[in-house]
Amino acid sequence: MKNHFLEIDSVQKSFDNKNILSDVYLKCKTNDIIGLLGRNGSGKSTLLKIIFGIESADFKFVRIDGNVKTKTKDLFDEISYLPQDNCIPKRLTVKKAIQLSVSKENISAFNADEMIASILDKKIAHLSGGELRYLEIKIILNNSSIFVLLDEPYNGLSPLLVSKVNELIVANSIKKGIIISDHNYENVIKVSNKLVLLKEGKAHHLLWKEELIEKGYLKEGML
Repeated sequence: MKNHFLEIDSVQKSFDNKNILSDVYLKCKTNDIIGLLGRNGSGKSTLLKIIFGIESADFKFVRIDGNVKTKTKDLFDEISYLPQDNCIPKRLTVKKAIQLSVSKENISAFNADEMIASILDKKIAHLSGGELRYLEIKIILNNSSIFVLLDEPYNGLSPLLVSKVNELIVANSIKKGIIISDHNYENVIKVSNKLVLLKEGKAHHLLWKEELIEKGYLKEGML
């Protein structure tokens, strides 16, 4: 299987003359699960939106397998993005949402998931927050994109569903590169094989999780 890589280079973003992101560099390869951590307002969600192409940047380079991508439409086939807010129209049924999002040959395997099977006959509007989030994550991970950006994937999930989501993420990282941002740092650390801390606009690429304490993101005893 060919290895692919996504590079985000020299990202600059400011709001009201305040630098949010400054010369941020990030590289995500197939098999990577990168945990993107940082305090509220550090620019995590903004960076993910810039990578996906739905947020403008003052300056950026996005490369996939060495090829510079300048148009947002060129990214949609290769990068998927899970926003913080729910993204499936509430008027749909679960079955219809799956039919619209999952290739026909994969629907049977998709629906065989015990969690999915239990909600197949429901409407999106009638799902619990955890059920809907699980469905969204599974749909995003099952499409054909090489890279996946997950913004607050654990929001509303019970401990059991968190474990199931982490299993999905690890299983899909065999053929995808995945970047996760979530305020629940414990789950991010647990599932990630690389950690990046956004602090004061800069991306700090960590060699070990203890650096989260050294750099002031966590306090002693929080790991």
